[in-house]
Amino acid sequence: MSKFSSQITMLFIVVALVCVFVPVFSVEEAEAKSLWNTCLVKITPKCALDIIGVVFENGTISDPCCNDLVKEGKVCHDTLIKYIADKPMLIAHETEYLKKSADLWNHCVSISKSA
Repeated sequence: MSKFSSQITMLFIVVALVCVFVPVFSVEEAEAKSLWNTCLVKITPKCALDIIGVVFENGTISDPCCNDLVKEGKVCHDTLIKYIADKPMLIAHETEYLKKSADLWNHCVSISKSA
């Protein structure tokens, strides 16, 4: 139960980060709403956590989550990861996070092609 609780907590943190930091990075409100409506709704909360875990920690991702990520699209994936990576406390490692994000994308594309 505590693992589920920590995952829910992490999901709320991710949602809060996106909601708070999308406007900070000079994205027009309509564009931020569009990203929310078109990107984040395409993946499950668990997959969102897995994606964040792979890019910003040393997590793993399942094949079904890879398929969801590819369905979400590269623009959505890159944009949302960039918003999070641009946070002041993360920006020192932004290059590392963006490389991990690209590696994750390439891995998931190869997974989805073999499915």
